[in-house]
Amino acid sequence: MPRFRDLKRYCEWNGWEEYKKGSDHYHYRKLINGQWKKTRVSHSLGKEIPPRIWKEILKQLDTNQEEFNRNS
Repeated sequence: MPRFRDLKRYCEWNGWEEYKKGSDHYHYRKLINGQWKKTRVSHSLGKEIPPRIWKEILKQLDTNQEEFNRNS
């Protein structure tokens, strides 16, 4: 399973904008096909993302595991 640092790196490398600062998570958004997609990244960057949560994050990113692996 990926770690939160992998998710943060993916967002930064793939044009996601950090839009909300000073909270308990990093908040990212990106305009995809005319819709704002949003996701949050825990400050616990070394922690592994639980499988159930990871599945939801992939939906938020509008991607799949293979594409995430290629672009992170």
